[in-house]
Amino acid sequence: MQEIKEQVSGIFREVIEAAGLGRGEIIVLGCSTSEILGAKIGKGGSEEVGRAVVLAALEIARGNGLFLAVQACEHINRALVVEAECAAAYGLERVSVRPIPAAGGSCAAAAYEIFENPVVIEHIKAGAAVDIGDTHVGMHVKFVQVPFRPGIKRVGEAHVAALTSRPKLIGGERAKYK
Repeated sequence: MQEIKEQVSGIFREVIEAAGLGRGEIIVLGCSTSEILGAKIGKGGSEEVGRAVVLAALEIARGNGLFLAVQACEHINRALVVEAECAAAYGLERVSVRPIPAAGGSCAAAAYEIFENPVVIEHIKAGAAVDIGDTHVGMHVKFVQVPFRPGIKRVGEAHVAALTSRPKLIGGERAKYK
């Protein structure tokens, strides 16, 4: 578990820096604990691994003044667990569901247990996301999404990818950008 925590912490630090996220912004975690353990996604989850991943991600997110949103599985429409403070700050509509390992996944269930005041929402537009196990988090990252490949390529057996985002470039050839 310690190695998983260290890998997740390193990935989150790298993605936050690459994305240039500032205080109060949101980073999404999508994770398959089944994939981390070498099983097919959704077929061998682990509550212990889910807890380790969420604790590591949450520590780095909070340490950087960010909100962590944890994506659930397709059984609850890839809804996200966030702190009520995040939902209020961003005007996010709550839904009535409580993630459990069999319907939501081990990480979402762990987030619901670990967060101080958890709520579940359906949609979010975060500044960046970490995807451990090819859970497809892109629907939760604001436009324009920029693929990012962290230096750590795997957590356990799970492939790792990430997305950052940037503002749209508008105005054509005469426009100036930073």
